[in-house]
Amino acid sequence: MTLIIVESPTKAKTLSKFLGKDYQIEATMGHIRDLPKAALGVDVEHGFTPSYLIPKDKKKHVGELLAIARKADTVILATDPDREGEAIAWHMATILTDGIEKKKLTKKTEKKIETFKRITFHEITKSAIDDALAHPGVIDTKLVSAQQARRILDRLVGYKLSPILWQKLSKRWLSAGRVQSVAVRLLVEREREIEKFTKEPYWTIEGDFSGPITAQLISHNEEIYEKQIILQLFDGKYTTTSSTIISEDQANAIIEDLKKPYTVSAVEKKEISRNPSPAYTTSTLQQDAGRRLYFSSKKTMQLAQKLYEEGIITYHRTDSLNLSTKFISEAREYIANTFGKKYIPASARVYHTKSKVAQEAHEAIRPTDVTFLEETLKNNPEFNAYVFQVQGSVIMFDGFLKVMGYENGEVVLPTVAVGDTVTLSKANSIFHETQAPPRYTEASLVKALEEKDIGRPSTYAPIISTIIDRQYVAKIEKKLVPTELGMQVTDFLVLYFPRVMDLPFTAKLEADLDAIATGEKEWVLVLKAFYDPFIEAVDTTMKTAEKIKSPVEETDEKCPLCQSPVVIRTGRYGKFYACSTFPACTYTKQKPETIDMKCPKCGSDIVIKKTRHGKTFFGCSTYPTCTFAAWKKEDIK
Repeated sequence: MTLIIVESPTKAKTLSKFLGKDYQIEATMGHIRDLPKAALGVDVEHGFTPSYLIPKDKKKHVGELLAIARKADTVILATDPDREGEAIAWHMATILTDGIEKKKLTKKTEKKIETFKRITFHEITKSAIDDALAHPGVIDTKLVSAQQARRILDRLVGYKLSPILWQKLSKRWLSAGRVQSVAVRLLVEREREIEKFTKEPYWTIEGDFSGPITAQLISHNEEIYEKQIILQLFDGKYTTTSSTIISEDQANAIIEDLKKPYTVSAVEKKEISRNPSPAYTTSTLQQDAGRRLYFSSKKTMQLAQKLYEEGIITYHRTDSLNLSTKFISEAREYIANTFGKKYIPASARVYHTKSKVAQEAHEAIRPTDVTFLEETLKNNPEFNAYVFQVQGSVIMFDGFLKVMGYENGEVVLPTVAVGDTVTLSKANSIFHETQAPPRYTEASLVKALEEKDIGRPSTYAPIISTIIDRQYVAKIEKKLVPTELGMQVTDFLVLYFPRVMDLPFTAKLEADLDAIATGEKEWVLVLKAFYDPFIEAVDTTMKTAEKIKSPVEETDEKCPLCQSPVVIRTGRYGKFYACSTFPACTYTKQKPETIDMKCPKCGSDIVIKKTRHGKTFFGCSTYPTCTFAAWKKEDIK
């Protein structure tokens, strides 16, 4: 019998469909060894040696796996083809070949299992499995070292920084992390940039012409009305649109001067080819699922994991844009048969990833089975004339849009020629305000983290979940908004640990960790270079940093238990009412956050609530008397 070990029961079930009775497939149920929960588990004095333990809830299962392995003729480790999968394979191999570890699990000394095989595949299909079995490899120790370095580094940062936050901010549930804290900083800096931004009014003018054509006034003589404001933000440049028309009187004066026919001075037609986007990587899948389907990063990765394990898509933790030659050939044949040969380019498109550390041997995310012209009208400026402009497009050949669908809001232009006279039937002035930089969404935060080389796409979903769970960030109407607590923790960390909170430093450290996987750097040296100055800052902060009082909001209420004033505090699950004499008096009461809207059912206040998973929604303040609830403000009617 051949034993194949994978991570999950779903993956095991899918594999069993392709393999015969000579194979037994078992799952590790995730990681089988890890650093201890209640201790640092890293010997920093002796080469950062980790102390791995088998969790109590896994010991029985690992013992059962060993018993099955003992009876097998061959043991094959078929965990995922990435850092985490390689680490699971390595830990399993260590247990299989370690007689002492086996004795702990089976209560008796067993002979060592000297040989095992390592196979990897990027899709769970019969052909991929057969190919992997025909070409087994060995465990990639460089990849294991890269995973181990990340795990140890994250443990060092979390275990050293979090207690400082507990002590200095008097909240024992706070946490800090190498990537999560930098992600929160991005949100905090953006929120402060929004707060500093002063909106300025401006007007634009639209004209309705015979044709019919609706066009925007862009200039008069040499004066261009539109202008752009470029701001330097913490994470890059931001451009917002404004105008030299800054009052309604100025706009009305211009409209009064627009009483004459207009001549089409130029019609510019050009054929533009639009290329399809590359196949998905982990990051772009999360971004698109957030924009198009409003999925959280966590939900996207959960669904992708299920699709992969069921053999529907290829491996979903990838930064490669490559597609296999076999799949490209099948896809081209399918497109030709389904849509026609005109939808196939002469040769297959090849995309190259911008990532310096992409594993090009991997594939982009794709289905495992293929069966599962712009026309621009512009009016050029002429002397002593008002100039209007309109842009639109006409689809000449739909190409990949046949599958992807069309964009909403396309402007379809009438046929006009140079010299045509069009009559202005109506002109409108439209009020605008310059727009502050937008808050991050999950999709835009994922994009920013990837662009700045902070963390890796496979970690983005758990990072976003963590910063929401810790009350550092609230998700309001799909936007990520830092809380007062998030700002307070960020300010503290920036003050005392500027290196850890620095974006370029974090990106450089990420690159060093990636270099371990390629053998360019040695993992112990990377950890030492980070740890020595880091632990010095930890010791200094513990000794010198003063405790920070959490801000409280005063209220007019009196404590029903002792008649002392009641204040509003921030806790692990948000704001709440508490007696000001705490801990002498322990009175508390939940504090709902209201918005300036009334319940459409009963007229009571609408409050912001959260599901047990941290998702924000709006509900009636009188619940359970009134059960009205809505996900969006616009649904409160």
